[in-house]
Order: sequence, then C-alpha cells, then structure tokens
Amino acid sequence: MNKQSISKERKQYLRKQKSKQYRIILTQIAILVGFLAIWEMLANQKVIDSFITSQPSRIWETFMNLGSNDLMKHIGVTVYETIIGFLLGTVIGIFIAIILWWSDFLSKVAEPYLVVLNSLPKVALRTCYHYLGRCWHTCYHCDGGGNFLNCNNLRKFKWLFENR
Repeated sequence: MNKQSISKERKQYLRKQKSKQYRIILTQIAILVGFLAIWEMLANQKVIDSFITSQPSRIWETFMNLGSNDLMKHIGVTVYETIIGFLLGTVIGIFIAIILWWSDFLSKVAEPYLVVLNSLPKVALRTCYHYLGRCWHTCYHCDGGGNFLNCNNLRKFKWLFENR
C-alpha cells in the first residue's frame, strides 16, 4: 500500500491509536515507578518490615553485585540440586511405576499407601526437619529421622557404604 493512498481519516485514526498506545505505556511505567517509590518510602520509614519485603534499592544493589558475594555460586548449587532431585525423582518414579504396572499384586497392595501419600501436602514429605537445605554436612546435624535423601547424600554417594 502506498502512503499517498491512505486517506486523511485513516491517518488521523492511526495517529490516535499510536497516541493511545503511548499513553497506556506511560501510565504503566508511572504506576510501576509510583509503586516502587511508595514501597521504598514505606521501607525507609519502617512502616513495612524490610527484612521480610526487602526494598527496591536493596534489590537493585544486590542485582548489580551478582558477581560478588557468591550469589552465582549459590544459584549454581540450587540449580544443580534441583536438576539432580528432578532426575532422581523421575527415574525412581518411572522405576516404581513399571514395577506397579508389571505386578498386579504389588499394585493392589500399594494402592492405599499411594493414595495417602498423594493426599499429603508435599512440604510434609521433606527429608529432615532441622536443616531445610541450608547445610553442606546435614547428616551430622540431623537426628537420623527421614534422612535418606538429603543434599549431602546427593553430593557424595559414599553415604551408601559409610554405616555398614
């Protein structure tokens, strides 16, 4: 389509649409800036607890210092543990599913237990109450209850042979 073939009304309509789009974007930016400014002000005035909700300036400072203070190392550990946990859960789940599919007897025996496990909140199935994933040597700090797959065990497989 040629520029000369567009009518005056169409050009005016397109200008209005473009103007409307700019106003929408500017309003969205103003709302975001206003929200961040109010959040920062309330955190500085101690109206909200900045320990729980942080504040935009501290978030920005942390973002700018990603290379320092070992944040990237901690992100790497978290991603590693997530991937290992996902893969272990998937492989173990597939293995159990194959066994239950294969054996009608085991399937019938395990059914009520699987129904109960499925209805439990997943937070209740964590491996150890004391550490919650914060420690590299968790098996030394736990009482041993439900401590089969913790982060220490995922990092070093020699735990299989330590207490035999």
